[in-house]
Amino acid sequence: MNCLSNKRLSGRICFNMIATASLALTSCATVNAPSSKQAVDEFYGTTEAFASEAVYFVVTDRFVDADPSNNYPKQGGTYPTFDRELAGPDGKIANVGYLGGDYKGIYQNADYIKSLGFSSVWLTPIVDNPNQAFSGGEQIHFGEMFKDGGKTGYHGYWGVNFWQEDEHLYSTNFKFKDYAQAMKNKGLKTVLDVVANHGSPAYTMPHEQGRFGKIYDQHGTLIADHQNLHPTELDPENPLHQFYRNQPDLAQLSDTNFDNPAVLDYFTNAYLYWLEQGADAFRIDTIRHMPHSFWKDFTDKIRAKHPDFFMFGESFEYDANKIAQHTLPENGKVSVLDFPGQKAMTSLFENPDNSYADIQSYLYLEQSPYHNPYDLMTFYDNHDMARMNTDTNGFINANNWLFTSRGIPVVYYGSETGFMAGTSEHQGNRNYYGQQRIDKAKQHPIAQAMANIAKIRQNNIALQKGLQLNLEFNQDTAAFYRIYQKDGINQTALVLLNKANQPTTIKLNQLIQAGNYTDAASGEIINIGQTLSQTVAANSVMVLLSEEPITQPAIINKLKKLQQVVPK
Repeated sequence: MNCLSNKRLSGRICFNMIATASLALTSCATVNAPSSKQAVDEFYGTTEAFASEAVYFVVTDRFVDADPSNNYPKQGGTYPTFDRELAGPDGKIANVGYLGGDYKGIYQNADYIKSLGFSSVWLTPIVDNPNQAFSGGEQIHFGEMFKDGGKTGYHGYWGVNFWQEDEHLYSTNFKFKDYAQAMKNKGLKTVLDVVANHGSPAYTMPHEQGRFGKIYDQHGTLIADHQNLHPTELDPENPLHQFYRNQPDLAQLSDTNFDNPAVLDYFTNAYLYWLEQGADAFRIDTIRHMPHSFWKDFTDKIRAKHPDFFMFGESFEYDANKIAQHTLPENGKVSVLDFPGQKAMTSLFENPDNSYADIQSYLYLEQSPYHNPYDLMTFYDNHDMARMNTDTNGFINANNWLFTSRGIPVVYYGSETGFMAGTSEHQGNRNYYGQQRIDKAKQHPIAQAMANIAKIRQNNIALQKGLQLNLEFNQDTAAFYRIYQKDGINQTALVLLNKANQPTTIKLNQLIQAGNYTDAASGEIINIGQTLSQTVAANSVMVLLSEEPITQPAIINKLKKLQQVVPK
C-alpha cells in the first residue's frame, strides 16, 4: 500500500487506518513526525550562498573561437604568439600559443554549459599579457614541465597590465563587462581568476623583450620593470624595481614584493575594478606564495566594499593542515581548492579495484583543520596537473561522488566527454576543445550522466549545504545522508552510490530514518522501514529525498556531533 496519494509530496504525513497497524508503523513517515509543538533541531553544513553553485572551469583561449578577428595570427614578429604546436610521439600534439578562444565562444555556449547542470563559469585571467613568445628560460618541448621558453601568455597568468583586458578575448562591443552581464542574463555567474603573486617572465632573455617583466597601471604608465635582471640584481633604490622581490621563486616569473604597500594597493584596486565590471567570485592563483597577512589585507579591502564576497585560492599542496590555514578568518577566510580531495578521488576512480572505504578521510566531517570543510572547492583535475586517467565509467562515478558529497563542485572543460584523459599540461591537457566537440557532447554518456546528477544537486539544498553523515562505505558502494534543517526548511537526501559494473544491492540496518522518500531521478516513491535493501544500477547513483525533519534519536545524536565542525 502506498502511503502517499501524490508521489511528488514526499514528506506528506500519512495515516493508515488498517487494523494491521504494525505494518503502517514501519512504512510511513508518520512514525517519526514531530508534533506541531516540537522544536526541530537545526542541522546544516554551511550557510555560504556560493555553496549552491556548481562551477565549470574554462581556459578561455582553448574553449571556442567564435571571433577570428581577435586571433592576431601574425602577432609577435620574431617571437610569434599564434598556434605554437609541440609535436609528440605517435601524432600527439600540445600547443603553447594562442588558439582563438574568446568571450563570445563561451557565451555562445552558455546554454550548453547550463544544460550540464552548472551555474557558474570560472575563467582564466583576463588581463593583458605580453604580445610575444618568451625568448628566455629553457625551451619547452612536448611532455616537459616547469619550462617557459617559447611559451606565450595564452593562459592569462602572465599579466603586464592588470587593469586592461587582453586583446585576444574581447570583441567589438563585447568586453568583459558585456560578457559578464550576458552570462548573468543566461543565469550563469562569473568566477574570475586573479593573480597577485607574479607578473610575466622577467629575466634570462637574450635581450630585453617587449613587455616581459613590466607592469603598467590603469593609465598605461610603467610602474615596474625587471629590466631582464635576475632577482638578486634588482636595486631596492630603483622605483621600478621596488615592485618586485629580490629572490627567485617560480621559473623566471617576476615575483611581486608583498612587503611593498604599493603592491597591495595596485592589485586591490585593479580587482575591485573587475569586480565592479561583473565578477561574482574570485579564484586566487598561487595563494601560498604570498603571506597570510597580504591576503588578509586584500580580502578585508575587497569585502569592505562587497561584504561576503566569495573567494577561493589555489594552494597546490596535499597537506590539509597547510591549505586549511588560508580558510581561517584571521588569514582572510579564503576557501581553497581541495587538493587532498583531488588526490583521494583520482586514486579511487582511476583504479576500479580501490575501495570507497578509502575515500572518507579527506572529508574532515568530524574534526577539521578548515574553517568550514563544506565550503571547499572539490575537483578531480585541472589545467595544472594531469587530467584524470580513467574511462567513461570512471568519469561517471567520479561525477556522481563529486555532485553529492560535501563541497562545491568544479569540473574542468572537456571532462564531460573524457577529453584528453590522462594528459598533463604539455601533453594535451589544455588542447583546443572547439564547437564540433561541444555539438557532439550532449550525446556523450559522461555528459548525460553528469547533467542528471548535477541538476539533482542544483534542485536540492541538502546536496548543496547539508551535513554529510556517512553510513556504509564498501568496495564498490557507498551510502550517506546529506541533511539540511534550517529556517523552516527540512530536507534529507539519502545518497546510494554503486561503481561496480553490475547492479548491486545496498543494505542498511542502522541509522535509518523511516518514511517515504522520493527518488530524485524517477519521482518514484520508495517506502523505507527500519532497514533498507535497495538495488542500484551499475555505475550509477540514487538520491532519495524526504522533506520531513529527522526524528530518529541515534541519527540526531550523530548530527549534533557533526554540527560542531560547522562555524556558527
